[in-house]
Amino acid sequence: MNREAASENQLDYPMPRTCPFDPPSALIKLQEEEPIRRVRIWDGSHPWLVTGYNAAREILSDRRMSVDSDRPGYPFSSDGGRGRRQVNKVLTNMDDPEHQFVRRMLTRDFMVTRTRAMRPQIQESVDQLIEKMLAGPKPADFVEALALPLPSLVICQLLGVPYEDSRYLEELSRIQLSQLSTAEQTAAALRGMLDFLGKVVDEKDKNPQDDVISRLVVEQMRTRVMQRHEVVNACQTLFLAGHETTANQIALSTLVFLQNPELLERLRTAEDPAVIANAVEEMLRYLTVIHLGRARVATEDFKFHGQHIKAGDGVIVALNAANRDEDAFENPNQVDINRKARHHIAFGFGIHQCLGQPLARVELEVVYSTLYRRIPTLALAVPFEDIEFKNSLVYGVKALPVTW
Repeated sequence: MNREAASENQLDYPMPRTCPFDPPSALIKLQEEEPIRRVRIWDGSHPWLVTGYNAAREILSDRRMSVDSDRPGYPFSSDGGRGRRQVNKVLTNMDDPEHQFVRRMLTRDFMVTRTRAMRPQIQESVDQLIEKMLAGPKPADFVEALALPLPSLVICQLLGVPYEDSRYLEELSRIQLSQLSTAEQTAAALRGMLDFLGKVVDEKDKNPQDDVISRLVVEQMRTRVMQRHEVVNACQTLFLAGHETTANQIALSTLVFLQNPELLERLRTAEDPAVIANAVEEMLRYLTVIHLGRARVATEDFKFHGQHIKAGDGVIVALNAANRDEDAFENPNQVDINRKARHHIAFGFGIHQCLGQPLARVELEVVYSTLYRRIPTLALAVPFEDIEFKNSLVYGVKALPVTW
């Protein structure tokens, strides 16, 4: 379908939500009727939108699709997204072999065994944050009290970044991820983060510690396997991805549980850790906080599910729609923490799926198994209708006032 034909049957993406916990109804309707079709995005371009679960997994693992945002036709999610690319290139926008090289340098710090070993440390952080919230004023903003500081604390400790600087980095992250930020605002925020992390890298070069940045400096930068800017870029990617997604998942899932007391009670009384782990997978599927999809661009012509995709065509994979596909999940719009949902694609799929997913799972398991037991009377402090949601690459709430 060319641009002229697309304009005759126009469909803008993203669509507005009609329910805060569900993908846009128009997106689900599209999944049922036309799971692969052209849409118009913010800059007037017309990439393909993939909404079906099976098609999403296929396209995300197809070697004819590139994540390289330098390729013509790559569908940026916003002007800010284009601004980020003007400053640096990150792991999520690298094809192999460059992607494989950088990812291999980082994988060992996010292996399941390594992240599981961090559980006592994460448990201690959760306990301390809960104690601090309980000792403070009521109502409290759950985002500020626990949902945001926990993953920030964990990723700062892992990387070796001073936690007292996390507020500054969180604000720079917020600007970079906001759909309302201009290219200039996003580029400035990104440069600020890179400058800060560059100083951390230089400090680790002088005085290495037991952390990820020090390891990268000693094993990769000093041996000239990686250059300084590559280490800094990797650290920026890890910080941005390591706190924002998990923070929003914690807050948003807590809001879902507070709206569904029977689910909350099952989590409170669960004796089997497998129940908690299962609940984590279901909430990842149900909420899919990376709600604006994953972008790709075709490197060659090919036919895909009846459509002719050409080299240079942009493709957006709607993860949130795919995770609500009834071909993959029975009664997909219902929250069922007994559901076996591990095959969801909330972390993406293929070689570019989220590197930090084992760490996110541990953090969520600790929160789900601790928070609702420690504060059994946890409740919203405002009407549900007063909760404000974010206009960001990562879906979530701006604040979550709670009481107990």
